[in-house]
Amino acid sequence: MQKLNLPEPTEEEKQHSAQLLELIRNEIDQAGGWIDFSHYMTLALYAPGLGYYSAGKQKFGEQGDFITAPEVSPLFAQTLANAVSQVLASLASPNVIEFGAGSGKLAADLLSALNDKDALPEKYYIVELSAELKQRQQQTLKEKAAKYLDRVIWLDKLPDEKLPDEKLNAVVLANEVLDAMPVQRFVKHKNNISCLGVSVEDKVLVLRSLDEVIAESRDGKPGFRDASSGLRDIQKNVEAIEAYINHKFANHYTSEINLNIKPWLQSVADVIDQGAVYIIDYGYPKKEYYLPERYMGTMMCYYQHRAHENALWYPGLQDITAFVDFTAVAEAAIEVGFDVNGYTSQANFLLNSGLSQIVEKKMSDDSKEQLKLAQQVKTLTLPSEMGERFKVVGLNKNLDMLLPGFEINDMRNRL
Repeated sequence: MQKLNLPEPTEEEKQHSAQLLELIRNEIDQAGGWIDFSHYMTLALYAPGLGYYSAGKQKFGEQGDFITAPEVSPLFAQTLANAVSQVLASLASPNVIEFGAGSGKLAADLLSALNDKDALPEKYYIVELSAELKQRQQQTLKEKAAKYLDRVIWLDKLPDEKLPDEKLNAVVLANEVLDAMPVQRFVKHKNNISCLGVSVEDKVLVLRSLDEVIAESRDGKPGFRDASSGLRDIQKNVEAIEAYINHKFANHYTSEINLNIKPWLQSVADVIDQGAVYIIDYGYPKKEYYLPERYMGTMMCYYQHRAHENALWYPGLQDITAFVDFTAVAEAAIEVGFDVNGYTSQANFLLNSGLSQIVEKKMSDDSKEQLKLAQQVKTLTLPSEMGERFKVVGLNKNLDMLLPGFEINDMRNRL
């Protein structure tokens, strides 16, 4: 295993990872000796009881592996509430649907802020795949927003039997959701596109391209033949990307494609009659995503606030993410019936939504409190922090209004 400058996991963590590793090895064996990267990423993050997001490991905040904007400061939710409340006011029987609510901090702070504006939704749906995170969210809401719990409904997926039969009017929120979706990885090899995936050598997981594995296989196991149709889909997608960016990838160029974006947006469109979608994540437009200098792709792993690129390191103990192709988001949104109503940086979105005014009202004579607020604002808005790296996309459906938050520095022309 590659030596990385990371804290050594505890013996308990190593045993947990070993269980998931055994599951992954079995999946690889059943598939004929190789699984594509998307399959591996799904197991590493979401295998029941063992995957990173499915197990009980602390993930968010200073004691976890990374910090999200809602964990940085309640200012994030309070500012978001300014935009969300305006959309809710335009809807009959308004609701909120939040995907991947993390620790529950955004839901708790947002409900409190919406209450202050007399703009509470009828229902606040949380779509959460992880039973462990659902429990954590319930605990957070009990502690910080107990009086709104009767409005909160947890769903395992969209659509769900807990949803009404008729479509909803809703604001949909997805903060750092798309980056955690499993992605396909590809590599340009001898002027051909191949899928990257995972196989086993001497009981150790290794990253291998599909054409390498097929070339070395002598028994024609069915797993390889089954993967060929998936390879053709990847090749078609990569050819479309090359046509869009107007240049061919060089040999050894490696990157990612998220094929889950359109199905996810379709599931949202299927349950929404009227409303808006706010997607907040880190990423680039397609022409920036696939720049020649980004030849190793955008995939990153996080363990105890350390970033590295080895996705095979102790599966189940680390987060695995890939940046978002926001052009692909916009294209998929239009295909399933949404209008793309805005695209800007997180800093611009928060400032457009009244962050400065909220901070001004909170200022006091307490110098420590002032310093704390100033540091939170810097983290949320500075280019060197979250301000430029994170982007916000606004989508609407059957809504006769311009979505708030994109009034200044709307960058849709870059998509």
